[in-house]
Amino acid sequence: MSPPANDDHECGWKAYAKALDQQLAEMRDKLAALERRVLGNQSERRKNGKMPPPVAPKSDPAAAAEKRKNAQALRDAKLETNNVPQPLPPDQCTCPECGNPKLRYVGFGKPSTVYEYVQAHFRKRVYWRETRSCRCGYIVTAAAPDRVGKKTRYAPSFVAHLIASKCRDSFPQYRQEKAYRSIGIPMSRSTMCGLLHRGADELRPLYNAALALVPKALDVNADETSIRQLGLDKRAFLWDFVTRDLVVYRYATSRSGDTPKSVLGNSQGRLIVDAYTGYNAVTQPGKRVRGGCLAHARRKIFDQREHRETKEALDLIGEIYAVERDAKEADIVGTKEHLELRQRRSRPLFAHLLCWGRRYRGAFEPRSGMGRAIRYLLNNFRELGLFLRHESIAPDNNIAEANLRRVALGRSNFLFVGNEDAGHDLAVLYTLVASCEKHDVNPIEYLTDVLTRVSTVPAAKLEQLLPHRWKPPRQRA
Repeated sequence: MSPPANDDHECGWKAYAKALDQQLAEMRDKLAALERRVLGNQSERRKNGKMPPPVAPKSDPAAAAEKRKNAQALRDAKLETNNVPQPLPPDQCTCPECGNPKLRYVGFGKPSTVYEYVQAHFRKRVYWRETRSCRCGYIVTAAAPDRVGKKTRYAPSFVAHLIASKCRDSFPQYRQEKAYRSIGIPMSRSTMCGLLHRGADELRPLYNAALALVPKALDVNADETSIRQLGLDKRAFLWDFVTRDLVVYRYATSRSGDTPKSVLGNSQGRLIVDAYTGYNAVTQPGKRVRGGCLAHARRKIFDQREHRETKEALDLIGEIYAVERDAKEADIVGTKEHLELRQRRSRPLFAHLLCWGRRYRGAFEPRSGMGRAIRYLLNNFRELGLFLRHESIAPDNNIAEANLRRVALGRSNFLFVGNEDAGHDLAVLYTLVASCEKHDVNPIEYLTDVLTRVSTVPAAKLEQLLPHRWKPPRQRA
């Protein structure tokens, strides 16, 4: 008769089986994450969750009426308006009550507004430049019209429309080619590509001026996303650096920390990013203080929502965002009152969140999805809690992520950049278009103006042409 098995013994096979169990659990977590990414709902909303609803607009009839009036005035200023007289038919010009055939005019009449669509079109202008000569052989010719670069037939407004179509609307050039052909402009993709690069070359001094302002900003949000470069085996990356005034993009053929180091250098202030180690070089002592992204921590916990332990953590994070919502409703965002509100309400919630992580840290395998989510929270608690000490930063890095959506949409539409120079040109154009949208500036109007002025403005005054300081021609003295 064989002796009973002893499960307390130690041998190589037992250690091997334990390692296999850990690998199996890790593979199951990865497979579940892939299934959620491919087949699951991408929204992070929860049923009956405590995430605060969007801030409802304040009900102020007088302010609403003033807003409608201003919006109408803005539309009237931008739209071509034609006043069309609408006379009464002759059979209605006689009073049916008394038969009077001479009805009086009442004011200017009753207006009825109708908005019409007029097919977009381009216009070809032929400038006959006056030329004069002297008997001695001297010849003088009037100056050529404003153009982007030398020996081109396309006006700045045309190039501005091309840039906005690609960088604001994410139109691929083959689709733009079809659109131009439909309105009578046969233009090849190679011509469009050349105009985009020429526009980027003209605008590069403005891009360099914007890039120089990033290290001077006290608070900077940064993030990165991949993009394909033709002929490059590995992925290239577009980085964005968001300040209070600008959104600046930077193209690089790798994800190394050289990019944030080249942009931020040894500047001081605060840098709000995720936990990627590429930002370590600029967040060392004596440089920038690193802030974390609470939305990243929440996303990792939300992905493990099949565990009932996550409900408490998600509710706590939802209450932290409810504090931000209350600050927005009270119109105190970024003020000392906002910081006091965070100290009074958000700090205890964040402390309870850390206690939750420590309580369940040993309940899950370190390599499991839940173990990684808890470890992310606890290892980065100082960075994640930076918003509790500074009113000027948000609890998350969503503003930088949001500005990478245009890159993701462009990546889906025009797939890749042709070479490294094209990637740098794309960063120039993205920077100016995104900064225009940040300040509600029409990028076509802006680019049309600065494309002709950038080469004539001294380098010391280029900052005045950046979107947050630019003034349209009608507002300049």
